[in-house]
Amino acid sequence: MIKRKSVRNHVLIGGSLLILSACNLNQASNPLPDPSFREARFQQMQKLQTFRDCRDHALQLDKQAGSHGSAARFLTSATVTQKCVTDLGPAANIISADERMRLQALSVINYFRGGNVEMARRHFQKFKTNWPEHDLYLSEGTSFMATAEALLGGTEDKTFGQFMALNVADEVKAEMRRLAHWKNK
Repeated sequence: MIKRKSVRNHVLIGGSLLILSACNLNQASNPLPDPSFREARFQQMQKLQTFRDCRDHALQLDKQAGSHGSAARFLTSATVTQKCVTDLGPAANIISADERMRLQALSVINYFRGGNVEMARRHFQKFKTNWPEHDLYLSEGTSFMATAEALLGGTEDKTFGQFMALNVADEVKAEMRRLAHWKNK
């Protein structure tokens, strides 16, 4: 009899533990995110895809402009590139800072290549404001900041020796020397 009671008590205790373990003792709300989170994430992903499509289009225009040497295409590429960055608005943090910097630099370069030096200056100022103490390096290893400063007239007149210290392409140095020579005539 004692054995039966003991077995029955063990079964009751085991059953009680099983029932308690199946109960959700956590009274917190549903751990899945609410629909507004999903909606916000969906909109963020749409913004990201729109940005990437825009960026790809701008880079394609840049490539076409380079192959044709067309000033109008450079200006179109610069405008589209700037629009890609501007359209991000408050969602800009979903794109890496490096990618946004490169696109802004490309717009400065393409405005300059397209002949709109004033727009190049404005967007270079925006670049400096948005990315203080940052620089990018062009394919030949030259500094974007030094090159843009030199081409857009952001630096004071340089002597021959000071041209050598700039981290700009040889073609830029030669052009700066030519401009300095004719400016002093």
